[in-house]
Amino acid sequence: MADQRMRYIAQRQAGEAPPESAGQSQRKKGEDEIWVRKEYLLFDLDGTLTDPKEGITKCVQYALQSFGIDEPDLDKLEPFIGPPLKKSFMEFYGFDDDKAELAVAKYRERFNDTGIFENEIYRGVPEMLKKLKMRGLRLGVASSKPTVFVERILEHFRIREYFDVVVGSELDGSRTEKPEVVMEALRRLFPGGNVMKHKVFMIGDRKFDVEGAKAVGVESVGVSYGYGSMEELMGAHADYIVRSIEELRRFLLRGFEDMAKDLSTFQKTWILVSQFILFVAARGLTVNLLLLLLGEQTVSSLSDDVRVLISGAGALAGGLAVFKAAKGCIKRTIQDMYLTHLKEEPKCTRAVLAVATVFFSMGFSMLLNLSGFAKDVSAFQLLPAEQANASLIVALLIYGVLTPVAEELLFRGTIYGYVRKFFDVRTAIIGSAILYGILQKDLALAVNATVMGYFMAYAYEYFGSFMAPIVMHVGMAVLIIVIDYTGLTKTEFVCWPVCIAMLLLGAISFGWLARRKRVS
Repeated sequence: MADQRMRYIAQRQAGEAPPESAGQSQRKKGEDEIWVRKEYLLFDLDGTLTDPKEGITKCVQYALQSFGIDEPDLDKLEPFIGPPLKKSFMEFYGFDDDKAELAVAKYRERFNDTGIFENEIYRGVPEMLKKLKMRGLRLGVASSKPTVFVERILEHFRIREYFDVVVGSELDGSRTEKPEVVMEALRRLFPGGNVMKHKVFMIGDRKFDVEGAKAVGVESVGVSYGYGSMEELMGAHADYIVRSIEELRRFLLRGFEDMAKDLSTFQKTWILVSQFILFVAARGLTVNLLLLLLGEQTVSSLSDDVRVLISGAGALAGGLAVFKAAKGCIKRTIQDMYLTHLKEEPKCTRAVLAVATVFFSMGFSMLLNLSGFAKDVSAFQLLPAEQANASLIVALLIYGVLTPVAEELLFRGTIYGYVRKFFDVRTAIIGSAILYGILQKDLALAVNATVMGYFMAYAYEYFGSFMAPIVMHVGMAVLIIVIDYTGLTKTEFVCWPVCIAMLLLGAISFGWLARRKRVS
């Protein structure tokens, strides 16, 4: 099954099984959204919340016997789980309309008192529903089973309290098709008429659930632990496929920190600030301790290379101080992002990001310089002034690699991870960028770092990989160092026409990325 799922992912990457989602239908063709928090969840019942095999198959067996058909193998009757009963009798046993109606009546004769309770709730479902409700999500059931039976089953398993709406078919044979059921559930979830389909998931185990979701324009989550095979869900082009209740729980709760609900705003803020303070303190103490050990006379005669190395030791200490927290945050963040990045980004998007990074970072640095805002610091504003006379190898090692990686562990690793859990993606992108700016010693550096920090967090969310901001940060730092050392900044290359052209090309590149995929 794992191999099948990986083939499905590969198909989606190759564009052979493109997801068709409500979000896409409401945006321009080619757009692909990776983050819209789903606040409304519609669940199928049979095969999704409960395992009804014994009750359904025995009732089908009972109905068939009334027509002289003996089917001792209950496994062969599993296809009846999910779709409308009447349609199943007609499809699998060739019954005409009237005969199928009689078969449904015989089925219900046994199901009403006996079969309805020959049912088991999947392990972990009550706990999952409780957590979803605690996070403020609105839940509903959209089942092809008659509403009266759905209500009794939910009450029997004591999970009715978690659902705001419960919609099924009618005993008179109306509203049996899944699109009709889903649409009615949406009407009840949004009584004011403003149905926000882009905030809805339809969750089910059969192709009928996926097709019903697509018919009304909402995204679907297929669950392969039910009675629909992986092939069936892949063939129906489910937007997402999960393999277990636990994976479904993690997927639906992505973006919510389990402990966030129990923390006050002050506690959340302190968690973020404490990591920032820890990094700064470790960095500052290390630098000051090394200078103290060297002595005042030695310090005054230190070369620029040694000063840069001491600065690098401080950055290393800061990175190590937050490494444990960063490792945990990165792991949780990647897990949250995983199912929303099944479709791997094509190589062209990475190339566009590289182009956007180069042009925008250089253009914005030129803007600061040419405007006079940053005339007293080094030319392209990403590096401190003391690196100017250090050797190229030392500058590349410390300011091109070590410092960027350490800073990414703090800002995109730890701080971004926490803010994303406590609040939302947009707040996390902006918040981590602002704190990155605050770390800088100079106002011009702070402004530039804030802008660049925004795009590094954007890249993290866009590609779902922590390597994206690291590569982006290291690439920008190395680029600026090389440009400084070539003396290009002292030529006519730094002028308003070049600055404007670079900003324009950078903006166009980022705009192209944004049109393909909404991040926040």
